[in-house]
Amino acid sequence: MAAASSALFSTAVNCPAGVAKAGSLGSSRPKPTSHLLRFRCLQRRSPRIRAAVSVSDPRVVDAGRPDDLVASILSKVLQSDGGVSLEREEHKQVAEVAQELQKYCVSEPVKSPLIFGEWDVIYCSNPTSPGGGYRSALGRVFFRTNEMIQGLEAPDTVRNKVSFRALGFIDGEVSLKGKLKALDDRWIQVIFEPPKVKVGEMEFQYGGESEVKLQITYIDETVRLGKGSRGSLFVFRRRE
Repeated sequence: MAAASSALFSTAVNCPAGVAKAGSLGSSRPKPTSHLLRFRCLQRRSPRIRAAVSVSDPRVVDAGRPDDLVASILSKVLQSDGGVSLEREEHKQVAEVAQELQKYCVSEPVKSPLIFGEWDVIYCSNPTSPGGGYRSALGRVFFRTNEMIQGLEAPDTVRNKVSFRALGFIDGEVSLKGKLKALDDRWIQVIFEPPKVKVGEMEFQYGGESEVKLQITYIDETVRLGKGSRGSLFVFRRRE
């Protein structure tokens, strides 16, 4: 269950017969450290969104208000099933907002204590990337993802978990634990241990280590944006 994927929360999981792929997650938030974090969206109650502004609205770009941009991007991705239901033009609009938000990112995001905590993966520009085979068109027929969480624990621990219901009645989850390393002020690398899988009463671990790299492009108390080494855009929302 290893193959490194396009972002911290999307390490691919090569599952045995019937079980698919998955990948990225932790909690806590102590002092700043030169480390950081990546995985699918939890269908949770949306926080209050102050404004649902259009990405192409020139007033948003001119005003350059991070709060408005965050509200805009949340309004576009929260009900998108991690990006699955969005059309090409809508993905483009999300990318436009993300590009604007990048201008307001702190100078050294990998050192920000804001990276620590638990995050839901609520969007990926490549919707099948977080969760691997579980999120493919065929995988979604047999596996209904309940939640995808990424936890970052100081100083350097990442925990990813994808929970699902197989065939409509069997609960299961795939989890990975990894160590993160700052490559520079914005890029981090995570080396994950072999994944652990639980389906019903069965538990097992298989596969080898996997590696992912992620650039942190924006972070605040509510959201974190990241771009994988292959260009996939990820939007994480802090869990309440």
